[in-house]
Amino acid sequence: MEDNLKRINKYLSEVGYCSRREADKLIEAGRVTINGEIPEMGTKISPNDIVHVDGKPVADSKESFVYLAFNKPIGIVCTTDTRVEKDNIIDFINYHKRIFPIGRLDKPSEGLILLTDDGDIVNKILRASNNHEKEYIVTVDKPISQTFVDRMANGIPILDRVTKKCEVEKLGTFEFRIVLTQGLNRQIRRMCEYLDYEVQTLKRVRIMNIKLDVPVGAFRELTKDEFKELNRLLEDSTKHFKETYSSKRQKKS
Repeated sequence: MEDNLKRINKYLSEVGYCSRREADKLIEAGRVTINGEIPEMGTKISPNDIVHVDGKPVADSKESFVYLAFNKPIGIVCTTDTRVEKDNIIDFINYHKRIFPIGRLDKPSEGLILLTDDGDIVNKILRASNNHEKEYIVTVDKPISQTFVDRMANGIPILDRVTKKCEVEKLGTFEFRIVLTQGLNRQIRRMCEYLDYEVQTLKRVRIMNIKLDVPVGAFRELTKDEFKELNRLLEDSTKHFKETYSSKRQKKS
């Protein structure tokens, strides 16, 4: 029975209503009820409990969740804080439901970013961030040498570490393709800077099995097949993480 219980803030996050921190604020303000009663912080709920926020029921149906693939233009910021950033992704898309981006794509970059109102899948994707592939097309300010390709592929020292080995392919004199399984801050730009190259354009064209196939500024819903495959990849990533973590613990002991 205990396995079916979860804290109310985690529940609100997983159903895509808000973050855990925002949920704590709602609970503290007395705006959340469980079966008509105002709960204490940390209260756990069962699948049979009925949750309301501001008197409105909170739905927990995967059927109602939305999953979008968006082609982010240059200049749009991946934040849900519409008060701080004028050119934020939420106002730009202006979707009829409350959604949030999964991960980030920096302001000078463009391309694929996923958005959803499903907090559960956001957590799964972010937890698996060092296992799944993200593919980019990049142009730089001077001709690309074979040395550049080899060094980028074999690891560059940035942010007090060496980047993971990755797939790099020269596409033209100034253009290359790179597939990362890492998500360091401004990673590609920093890697290029280390080799004395400057990024001119950077476009993300794939996240895991989801490919960029809509015009700049447009979005579409994921297909059922895409969503099914995405979940399969996430399950594999989670399994790999657990096996690796367990193996490391055994070695330490």
